[in-house]
Amino acid sequence: MAKDAENAARRRWMGVLAKARPDRLAACVAALGPEPAHHWLRPPEVGAVMLRGRMGGTGAPFNLGEMTVTRCALRLADGTVGHGHVQGRDRQHARQAALIDALMQGARAPEVEAAVLAPLEAEAAGARRNRAAKAAATKVEFFTMVRGED
Repeated sequence: MAKDAENAARRRWMGVLAKARPDRLAACVAALGPEPAHHWLRPPEVGAVMLRGRMGGTGAPFNLGEMTVTRCALRLADGTVGHGHVQGRDRQHARQAALIDALMQGARAPEVEAAVLAPLEAEAAGARRNRAAKAAATKVEFFTMVRGED
């Protein structure tokens, strides 16, 4: 069960890193101080992935289209491997995501969580609340008046 919890935690932080605005991620990474020594297992490279969809969420899968992604992998001096996958062509964003992924697997995880992931998650939650409030402001309530025929 511990492996499932580790995988869920890693999925969470990888999602936060992939969805973060590149400028905000760069600012948070800079707050950590100098980057640790690392070497590339796979330098940042741009490619495409096929997006698949289902009608109604349960129908047969179909190819929806392609999306541009950038991915990379690096190894820290202590042997920890980090991966970065982001939408678009931003190689720096993918590199920083891979670096944070590697740091989150080591002894600096609490520090990285507080300096990088917590602020990015808080900003994402605030953006979701703002979108929900804007959508709620346009909500229309429909009602039916009872006619006396029944």
